[in-house]
Amino acid sequence: MPSAQGDDAPPSFWQTVGSVLAAFFGVQSSRARKRDFTRGQPWHYVVMGLVVTIVFVAVLAGLVRLVLTVAGV
Repeated sequence: MPSAQGDDAPPSFWQTVGSVLAAFFGVQSSRARKRDFTRGQPWHYVVMGLVVTIVFVAVLAGLVRLVLTVAGV
């Protein structure tokens, strides 16, 4: 199935987000990985990876604070 962007177009923002999230959880498809390595810009993935990591850590910290507050600690 041909993509709407063409074969040489760089991955869209949402494709980049999806690739980073999939790689973050270890479920990246070989097709997406191949697309990322051939058409993507490395710094897009580095920046998005840092953003996803910061959000993940912030959510975990928030959950810990919520649990400690509910537990009365």
